[in-house]
Amino acid sequence: METRRFLVDPASEGARLDVFLAEALEGALSRSRLKALIESGAARIDGAAATSAKQKVGSAQTVELALPPPEDARPQAESIPLAVVYEDSALIVVDKPAGLVVHPGAGNPTGTLVNALIAHCGPSLTGIGGERRPGIVHRLDKDTGGLLVVAKTERAHVDLSEQFAAHGRDGRLHRAYLAVCWNVPRPAHGTIDAALGRSTANRIKRAVVPAGRSDARHAVTHYETVAVSDATEAALTRCRLETGRTHQIRVHMAHIGYPLIGDPLYGTGLKTKAARLPEDSRQVVTAFDRQALHAAELGFVHPETGAALRFRSPLPQDMRNLCKALMIPLPDGL
Repeated sequence: METRRFLVDPASEGARLDVFLAEALEGALSRSRLKALIESGAARIDGAAATSAKQKVGSAQTVELALPPPEDARPQAESIPLAVVYEDSALIVVDKPAGLVVHPGAGNPTGTLVNALIAHCGPSLTGIGGERRPGIVHRLDKDTGGLLVVAKTERAHVDLSEQFAAHGRDGRLHRAYLAVCWNVPRPAHGTIDAALGRSTANRIKRAVVPAGRSDARHAVTHYETVAVSDATEAALTRCRLETGRTHQIRVHMAHIGYPLIGDPLYGTGLKTKAARLPEDSRQVVTAFDRQALHAAELGFVHPETGAALRFRSPLPQDMRNLCKALMIPLPDGL
């Protein structure tokens, strides 16, 4: 167990204990984690136990905090291949394949990205919330592949979570996806500003809902057409997120008449389009059994260095094959 000691300077006099420690640790631990440590008896002020996060500190006092070693994560390490795009002591960026679940849960207790990260990162996971585990700050649907950043330290987890909570409004975060959709967008680019909530017809679906509904969440997607095929009435689009709601791109694009090909929830109404395709093309399209969506671009500010990082992931082979079958010409660089 490591004990950290801090001297309270005059500028910090009168601050709450948890606030003082959060600043002294430079964000390495979240306020909620510090509160739990304080209430468990891990903090002392001038040698006396301090068990209230609200307790005030005084100038020239010595504050001690005992930091227990991080516990082993509950998900177990599993040797699963990872496509690592970038990694350092604070975070890791991976290119997740479609079909891989991000986090263990009902129906997927093992074989997830988290299991793979625990095995890959090992001791470099210094602890998130007291556990030696990766800090998931955003997710991708199981059948959506592409770029995903994961925190390895609590400090990085707190900072990256704040960036994703801001959804790019402060200029730090950038996320863009490539999607293959039915119908050629008219106009070729635009903005979809429509609140999302739970569908009343199907509890696992999301839907565009009135902004005043109790579960409505503000959602904005910017789209632009990258390439089209008038022959098959299909297009490759680039969608940039201004907010990050569940199934946002899938719901928004279907809402304006351009559902993603292969989408089992929101794209089932246009099977007749596939039936009109030539035999070879029809076989490829009907065999495509996931939403044609790929997290192609990810940018954020490094939580420790302050450097602006930007990553790109090429279009996966199954979506390339889909575009070829639909006669959508792919621009160079994808």
